[in-house]
Amino acid sequence: MRMIWRLVIGLLVFWGMILLYMSTSLYQANGISDEMELKLQKAMEQLEELKIQNRKLHGLAEELKSQLSPREKREVEDLRDEEKSFVTSHDNSRRQMAFDVDALGNPSLDHEVLRRAAENGVVEMWYFISSQLKHIKKGIESRGGLPTPDHIDYMISVGADHRRSILRDLYNLSSLSSDWRHKEAESLADLVQQRIHYLQNPSDCSKAKKLLCNLNKGCGYGCQLHHVLYCFLVAFGTERTLILESHGWRYSSGGWEKYFLPVSDTCTDRSGGSTRSWGNNIDDVQVVEMPIVDSLYPRPPYMPQAIPRDLSERLIRLHGHPFVWWLGQFLKYLIRPQPALADDIEATKKRLRFKNPIVGVHIRRTDKIGSEAAYHSLDEYMTYVNDYYKQREMIRTIGQRRVYLASDDPNVIKEAKDKYPQYEFISDAAFSRAAGLSSRYTDESLRSVIMDIHFLSLCDYLVCTFSSQVCRVAYEIMQTLHPDASQYFRSLDDIYYFGGQSGHSQVAIREHKASSGDELDLKVGDIVGIAGNHWDGFSKGRNFRTGKTGVYPSYKVHEHLDIVDFPTYLNVTKARS
Repeated sequence: MRMIWRLVIGLLVFWGMILLYMSTSLYQANGISDEMELKLQKAMEQLEELKIQNRKLHGLAEELKSQLSPREKREVEDLRDEEKSFVTSHDNSRRQMAFDVDALGNPSLDHEVLRRAAENGVVEMWYFISSQLKHIKKGIESRGGLPTPDHIDYMISVGADHRRSILRDLYNLSSLSSDWRHKEAESLADLVQQRIHYLQNPSDCSKAKKLLCNLNKGCGYGCQLHHVLYCFLVAFGTERTLILESHGWRYSSGGWEKYFLPVSDTCTDRSGGSTRSWGNNIDDVQVVEMPIVDSLYPRPPYMPQAIPRDLSERLIRLHGHPFVWWLGQFLKYLIRPQPALADDIEATKKRLRFKNPIVGVHIRRTDKIGSEAAYHSLDEYMTYVNDYYKQREMIRTIGQRRVYLASDDPNVIKEAKDKYPQYEFISDAAFSRAAGLSSRYTDESLRSVIMDIHFLSLCDYLVCTFSSQVCRVAYEIMQTLHPDASQYFRSLDDIYYFGGQSGHSQVAIREHKASSGDELDLKVGDIVGIAGNHWDGFSKGRNFRTGKTGVYPSYKVHEHLDIVDFPTYLNVTKARS
């Protein structure tokens, strides 16, 4: 009974959030058009429906309360007090931000952060509710009683539809400022690309400070890309031109420049007056050689997941995962294709008849299963593909449902086409065969993985495992193609991470009292090093204040961003002004 009560109280808090968010958002419209007035009228009608549902939930709560013991009633009152405190605090903050826009009428930093928090809160609350209902269903099936499993299935189905509806409304809200988003994303990307170009093309290579990075790390293509990216970030932070050495590349004897443009037009020579490996006291050394990230010492502040201080407010306002946007800009510069590769990509796109809307699915098998990642069935991936299309169909009509399927196991493609004939699967079996262990480090294998990553990044949504570097690279590239694609994915295992990162922390925004031995106590302001999201409403991590490791509610924390003083390259800024 107590579990059901917690579920009801959770729903009350959830509806309170939505009611407050929708009602205060409606107050922000000024000088609206006739079309917008109709939209607002419809939104007000939806708001009234939500209020009716909220009253029904309170009625259900009162009915259940009569069946509780005195101790359970006291626990329920504590939950009610927590709900009232939560709603009051959010009501006050929303009233303060209702008209919080800048001088041009664009949404403020606080408005954008709040919008993303509401979106994430809806998703995380649904993880929790669906997980608890599934537990209740299992108990009912084993012990008998009410409610029935069919009724629970109905609640899950209807709840999922509510979630999609609310996310649709939030999508429409964000669309009101889409012009600003696109312009801001373009402006920021242009500035960063000019800074990178300035760094990489010194006027006198013989005098330039350089950072030497060897591409041939002993791992796969995605891992090697991330190795070069870590070098690139450090080069940018230390104002050294990146020199990429790729002779004898295990994938291709032609080296990096066979497929991609050189990282510099003016400076590719590693020579210099002095050369040393990375370490202390290297400021006066002209050429610094970088080790693999695992051997890096001392660690500079520019390591993932740091973002530049001078751009931080703009990035936080624009993007749900600022570091991935920042990293994506270096990846964008790094993988500019040679004309022959660009022509090959375009011809392959036409041959495969690749077009949007489409969901990208990457299924990793072969050598990784059991060592770096767990096995996930095709059905698990397709569950989230189906959910994405249901969500999308609430915004616009979808004709043919398409999936771009990438895998190192050719049998997956046949299985998908046999089990899901209602989908159009776009893939190339030759790419899968080339990814096999016997032919992995060949030009054909390299071409195949480049193609798979490229087309996965062009998809509208990704379903994959973030334990895979291929999946993470595709996600990183995706951020360069949209103003904010931070939520365009579903990982079946890990949260996003960068191998060798300095850390990934979150900060508690609400207090939490552990209700079981595996949960963490949280105080507002606690810093938690996150180990992973369990995708059930809880994340796992270590509370640095208490030193304890355990799980905690994901909605009670926010990201703790690592904001660092990167060089601002004033010559570029002055040239733009």
